Amino acid sequence: MATKTITFDPDAGASPETNFSILGGANFEGNFEVVGTNNSAFNLSGYSGSAAISKSVSIGATLGITTAFTVGFTSATDGKLKISLSSGVTRSLNEGRYVYDVLVVSAASTTYSLVRGNILVIPPVAAAP
Repeated sequence: MATKTITFDPDAGASPETNFSILGGANFEGNFEVVGTNNSAFNLSGYSGSAAISKSVSIGATLGITTAFTVGFTSATDGKLKISLSSGVTRSLNEGRYVYDVLVVSAASTTYSLVRGNILVIPPVAAAP
């Protein structure tokens, strides 16, 4: 999976969006390089992260959390993190459009929406051996 570079501005009040596709039954990784408004690496040391995916439903319906991603800081000082789901988890996702978001919490306990977007879950055509 290619790395997606996102600009994080804690004062903006809105997070950037980026989209993914997931093949059901395959491992999924979404890699992010987080930069600040000055276009240099945003130091995520001292931050913790969480991420979730929910089935996208019609207006007025309730969104429930389908599952949580595993969030890992691959190099916090360089602003690098990844979200992932195992093949067993992606196998259990129904085909269709989902929404996701990645939240980070600063050392001062402030929660920020780091990135969000859409995920298209595509069913596998053949079973894994």
